[in-house]
Amino acid sequence: MAAAAPFLLASLGAAPFDDPGEGMHAEIARELWRAGPMLPLTLDGVPYVDKPPLLYAVLAGAFSLAGADEASARLVSALAALVAIGATAWLGARLAEGRTGIVAGLALLTSLGFFVYGRYVRPDALFVAALAVGFALALSGVADERRVRVAAGLVAFGLAALAKDPLGALAPPLAIGLALALGDRGRPVGRWLPWYGVLFAVLLAFGWWIEAERVTPGFVWYTVVDNHLLNMILARHFPDEDVPLGMGEFATVALLGAAPWVMPAAGCLWQLGRRRAWRNPAETPWVALGLWAIGVLGLAILVPFRLPHYGLPAYPAIALLAARGWRDLSARWLAGLHAALFAALAFACAVAWTTDGSAFISQVLGAADVATRKATAAGVPPPIPPWSAFRPLIGATSLALAAGALALAIAAVARARAVAVYATVVTLALVLPNAAGALGLVAAQRAVKSVAEEIARRARPGDLVVHEGPLENAGALPWYSRRQVVVVDGRRSVLAFGASTPAAPDVLWQTPRLQQAWLGSQRVWLVTGRPPELSVVAALPDARLVAAGGGRRLYVNR
Repeated sequence: MAAAAPFLLASLGAAPFDDPGEGMHAEIARELWRAGPMLPLTLDGVPYVDKPPLLYAVLAGAFSLAGADEASARLVSALAALVAIGATAWLGARLAEGRTGIVAGLALLTSLGFFVYGRYVRPDALFVAALAVGFALALSGVADERRVRVAAGLVAFGLAALAKDPLGALAPPLAIGLALALGDRGRPVGRWLPWYGVLFAVLLAFGWWIEAERVTPGFVWYTVVDNHLLNMILARHFPDEDVPLGMGEFATVALLGAAPWVMPAAGCLWQLGRRRAWRNPAETPWVALGLWAIGVLGLAILVPFRLPHYGLPAYPAIALLAARGWRDLSARWLAGLHAALFAALAFACAVAWTTDGSAFISQVLGAADVATRKATAAGVPPPIPPWSAFRPLIGATSLALAAGALALAIAAVARARAVAVYATVVTLALVLPNAAGALGLVAAQRAVKSVAEEIARRARPGDLVVHEGPLENAGALPWYSRRQVVVVDGRRSVLAFGASTPAAPDVLWQTPRLQQAWLGSQRVWLVTGRPPELSVVAALPDARLVAAGGGRRLYVNR
């Protein structure tokens, strides 16, 4: 954790909130912090029920202690990532030895997909941290036959459900139970699944649903049916603008996000399967980790709706399996594979460095970044930094990977296992600052901050602020402008269900109502990320362009 902290904590407040992405979650927490109550959560005053309340409660606490700003918000994810790394390393040490634990923790840190979300305001880092702690406690409890520790692990799984998704409480015990059942050790269930742990986990995961249903009628139907069952078959009643990845796209993003650690993890799984390890009680925790990793990635690949971050819950298990793979498998074979992968990636980055960057932006960002996919699907140019900003980072990444490939090739020839492992870690550690830099560039380029602060400076009391399109695309607009926002043409949104409830304020408008307000006596400010020919501004007379920034334009009627 001490080794990981400088990478995760450095310069957290350097960039404004990324929109879409971070701004929505930060603003929900700010509204909770400023006004409360805990439920319903609100965005722009509209009930928000897509995610559970844990992240927003923790963020509100951080704002109370350290002030409401970008660094405080991102610190929550960074600390959660450190907890996940610590829990992963601790479990590796418990199941094997200290060195395996250290390698597992460093492997998780240097998994690029995990690192990026560890510096980003979303529920994912908190979700992964709760899962990692849950597996550390539950699997070590199963191995040591300590039911109290298993119960503590179940409570952590309940917290995972409170952080992001009810599957966080249900799926991990299923993986552990299946691993035990494969070795005919699943019964009696009470021997490894203490009832009091189950009770506390259920209360944490689902107890708040009672209050949520009371304050937002229809919440349970929306969560279970619309947001899960119907979402998996692309048949939602309240869809948003997210564009799912194809099978191949998701597999590529998920595996590269954990590269190169997926290779020794796969080798470890193959070895466990060949030896029928499920028959050996000492291997049960490793079998459970393998089932979890395969289950998470396999389910995400099979369902029609999948987003880039859906593979993240598997990363701690992949890191642990990779650490064991480096311990047990051929050092020459693994070092050679890693060298070949690093050389291929270094070559790809070098080729990209010599181009205009269009292929990199369309293929890499187009697959890995949800906002870029949404903009492209809507026919709107994605607000991406110029290639000249990315180019030095790509060049530095190419050099780091090339040096790593050379070091690993030498280690392969010498069969130097420890040198190969730490050459991999150091190479990826050199890449992490480039990933953080790219994340900051993207956030600064498409942040709504500059436009929102222009409104804060120039708008008078009684002026109307309007955003075109779903508000989550500019979730920090209320944060930076310090005003409630009216949304036009924004019902394909995470706020669609909340806006249909009686408690929702009248802020989701249709175009005719905006046109009427535009011609009235009230001054109206319009923020849009759409080009003029695709925007409602084409139907608004005398629209005056006031400012532009972050891929958005600000218009006013007078």
